[in-house]
Amino acid sequence: MASLWQSLEAAHQKIVDNGDKRTDPWLLVYSPIPVAFLFLLYLGVVWLGPRLMRNRQPVDLKVVLIVYNFAMVGLSAYMFHEFLVTSWLSSYSFLCQPVDYSTSPLAMRMARVCWWFFFSKIIELSDTIFFILRKKDSQVTFLHVYHHATMIFNWWLGVKYVAGGQSFFIGLLNTFVHIIMYSYYGLAAIGPHMQKYLWWKRYLTSLQLVQFVMFLLHTGHNLFTDCDFPDSMNAFVFGYCVTLIILFSNFYYQSYVNKKKKK
Repeated sequence: MASLWQSLEAAHQKIVDNGDKRTDPWLLVYSPIPVAFLFLLYLGVVWLGPRLMRNRQPVDLKVVLIVYNFAMVGLSAYMFHEFLVTSWLSSYSFLCQPVDYSTSPLAMRMARVCWWFFFSKIIELSDTIFFILRKKDSQVTFLHVYHHATMIFNWWLGVKYVAGGQSFFIGLLNTFVHIIMYSYYGLAAIGPHMQKYLWWKRYLTSLQLVQFVMFLLHTGHNLFTDCDFPDSMNAFVFGYCVTLIILFSNFYYQSYVNKKKKK
């Protein structure tokens, strides 16, 4: 047991020592332990929450949801602006962009928005809590939990090791999609009378799929060409995108194609 503990300590020390020194002092970045704790806490809520709500009435969260969703629209818009403007001012390449580890104003600006993007993924865990409190357990699918739980780890890695460079492309596209997604959820939260204006949900799912395909092509290009960006990170993102494309494609088929056939 002592040997195992020493091995874990050595592995942890290696993880924290090899990170980006610029981002190490920022909240939740230096060590993977806080993020691992949040991950386990999230899984605990997913398992225990529906059981605690089983004999209780759904919680009315209308006002909370309206405020939350439109706040997320604002945060997503801010991050989209920062990714777009900073990459433009830094003359970023969409084909191959190494990480600028300097402390120049633009390099730090890009690192900061990467941190905000990581932190937004922690905030988005609230989506699941709201579903559970409203007893919308059918929404807490494997796809939903898998995507939310893994994204906090994925972007912890991003901020810890590659806060900038090729990472900006994922943040840029994802924040754009989230502006539209949280706008949809915010409008839906206003009330049933808004449904007639929300006919475009199917296209929102299509847009999510398109972004994952673009991530796949983007990382695939950098994985198989000579680019000064860690191949290990590109390979990880490539494999992750494959899983999301499979899961979201199945969701699209079950929600729209198969349901239409049954009708």
